[in-house]
Amino acid sequence: MSEVYALRRNWLRDRAAAAGSAAALVSRPANVRYLAGGAPPGAVLLLGPAEDVLLCPRTPTGDLVEGRLDEQLRITVLPTPSGDPAVAAADLAQASGADSLSVEEHDLTVARHRALGSVAPRLLLGDLGGAVEQKRLVKDEEEIACLRIAAEIADQALGELLESILVGRTERHLALELERRLVDHGADGPAFTTSVGTGPNSGRGGHRPSDRRVEEGDFLSVCLGATYRGYRCEIGRTFVIGTTPADWQIELYDVVFAAQRAGREALAPGAEYRAVDRAARQVLDAAGYAEGLGACTGHGVGLEISEDPQLAPGAMGKLDACVPVTVEPGVHLPGRGGVRIDDTLVVRPEADGGPELLTITTKELLAL
Repeated sequence: MSEVYALRRNWLRDRAAAAGSAAALVSRPANVRYLAGGAPPGAVLLLGPAEDVLLCPRTPTGDLVEGRLDEQLRITVLPTPSGDPAVAAADLAQASGADSLSVEEHDLTVARHRALGSVAPRLLLGDLGGAVEQKRLVKDEEEIACLRIAAEIADQALGELLESILVGRTERHLALELERRLVDHGADGPAFTTSVGTGPNSGRGGHRPSDRRVEEGDFLSVCLGATYRGYRCEIGRTFVIGTTPADWQIELYDVVFAAQRAGREALAPGAEYRAVDRAARQVLDAAGYAEGLGACTGHGVGLEISEDPQLAPGAMGKLDACVPVTVEPGVHLPGRGGVRIDDTLVVRPEADGGPELLTITTKELLAL
């Protein structure tokens, strides 16, 4: 992987140079990890005129959560943990002879940006913009392999939960059990805070688990994800507890399932982001559920759980091959509950079989 990280850094160095900057400073943690192999807390990456340096407030631990740093990188630990690695990097760039430095303005606070200019007044500060985020959009096969393993772990954890007794247990307890199972199966940790919603809480996007207990006849919606070597996946499913589903539950589930399928089938290289959203949204809108929809149908995943592209009504751009995304339409009916169905897929051309489904837990409406 050292060669891969070196190529990524060379690409960014060339881009900065083309914009007139002699050096570049990367501070957003996911971008640091993408270019360096790891991201110890607080670390920044300086692509300097002479060499690349990772500046850290503390000595890296080598923990899996931090990642495995590229051995070719020089690592500098600040003399005091209270120091700011970004400020130290600007000072180092100026001392190395750089007259200009591109930074990630969208990641830096105003105060931090001012501190850079104060410590290195001869440096002309420019903006990298979202260059690294855009580079991260298309994944290589090794990145996709990590996502595939993360999805397998999430599927395993969810499958085991479905085999256990659920009635009487709280949303919070079920969420904690799922997160423990993720780690037991080899995840670095959960990709995000696990959501478990029962009864009137089901189908709510981003619902924080409460002390409500699972009851017979409830909808149970679960959204979880695993992180593996820094890469994050997402899966969401909805079930009925302990009895034959009611007619309204079957109807709502069928509509959301049809919308999710429409969104998945719209994934193809060259498809507009908003066209994927529209494919799913039209199904729900036609069924009279427009008011219950979320802001977007899905989003990219990778080193962050929500990254570009956004599959939303106003999103501009087109999908490329090897871009992993979620398709996660849902409807929540206040006071009654709702349905969410969420998969992680990789965009593939039709010649390669179309979109690759990473999360494979059944989407059949099960009565548990």
